[in-house]
Amino acid sequence: MESILEDIRICDLTHVWYGPWTTMMLAEMGAEVVKVEPPWGSLGRIEEFGPMYGKASSSFHHLNMNKKGMVINLKEPEGLKLIKALIAKSDVIINNFAPGTMEKLGLSYEECKEVRPDIIFAVLSGFGDSGPYREYSSYAPIAEAIAGYARQMGDSIDPEGPPKGLVGFFGDLAPGTLAAMAILGAIRFRDKTGKGQKIDCAQFDNMFAYNTGVTNYFVSGKNEVERRKEREERQKAREERQKDQPPNPLQEIRGYIEVKDGYVMIGGMRPKAIEALKETLGVDEEGLTKELVEEFIKEKNKVEAFNFFSKCGMPCAPVYYGSESTEDPHIIAREMIVEYDHPLMGKTRGINFPVKMSESPGRVTSAAPLLGQHQKEIVIDLLGYSEEEFTALVKGGVIAYQPDVDKDLADWKK
Repeated sequence: MESILEDIRICDLTHVWYGPWTTMMLAEMGAEVVKVEPPWGSLGRIEEFGPMYGKASSSFHHLNMNKKGMVINLKEPEGLKLIKALIAKSDVIINNFAPGTMEKLGLSYEECKEVRPDIIFAVLSGFGDSGPYREYSSYAPIAEAIAGYARQMGDSIDPEGPPKGLVGFFGDLAPGTLAAMAILGAIRFRDKTGKGQKIDCAQFDNMFAYNTGVTNYFVSGKNEVERRKEREERQKAREERQKDQPPNPLQEIRGYIEVKDGYVMIGGMRPKAIEALKETLGVDEEGLTKELVEEFIKEKNKVEAFNFFSKCGMPCAPVYYGSESTEDPHIIAREMIVEYDHPLMGKTRGINFPVKMSESPGRVTSAAPLLGQHQKEIVIDLLGYSEEEFTALVKGGVIAYQPDVDKDLADWKK
């Protein structure tokens, strides 16, 4: 067995971030993922939304590796027939369309079950198939806001200020990861029972589940504002008790510390680390202060400071941009960066599957597809259409086809 999901085919109707992250995780575990786009392409191919690299945005490249590209106009009767032919040969169909879209297209769960009785039908949405918000649309910032993150992030910066969104579209990627886990569970269930099922994965549900502050509220009975005031009172009481005592390095030496070329983050002190610092700096407990450590470390660069603190036994990290992380020796040693060929950009780099598995490793094998790149392979070789039927679909605007990648390459270089 090359990959754990090598016998699984996924009909991927997702777009933007939420669904594509889910299907890419499965593709990197070996599933054959057929990404179906409209003739004009996904949002990640539209120049008005930002810079294009090889006719796609950077996020499109990030979220669509290992997939095959296909174009179908689902509003055409022949397009509906074609997608149903693909569903019949797929194990999973997944979408994150606006609520009600699949039903309007004639691709409801019941209709897909008629084509493939054991189909796993995954619906990724903002609010799920039930509840008063079921028809509302959502994106990552919506899920982050309604589940409490934006307000909590804002409070961490300024309790009197506005809410702040999370960096990196966590409201898409976190639910997308749980959707992949649910699909794996459904595949395992089908292996044991022969039955498919519908998966209803809502961003709000998932982000609510990730929020540990909710459980804090349940067990304490106090909301975030009340708990913040309680923390402030405890801090004042601690400072009052300790005002005539020397600073406790376990509490003092932590957080972001400035160095020659930026900052390092110290996540907290350990008693063993305190002893190592005292020995290195030649001071006793009373002489070990945050100011002394900051003075000692300020002429070191981020990597030097990181290695110094880490060897003392302190949880520490240099504060990087993502671009700086690409040069980190640990990331390189862990083979987290892979090189692959893109039809238009040539050799480029991407991020490898992030979990190491000894017997069935995930891997990146191909770039994100060009629009309709694998059209002939899927329509003719997989679905059994003839060359004449394929040509008729192209002429009828049901599918799009790029017969000459070399021409695309020449046009793109211009």
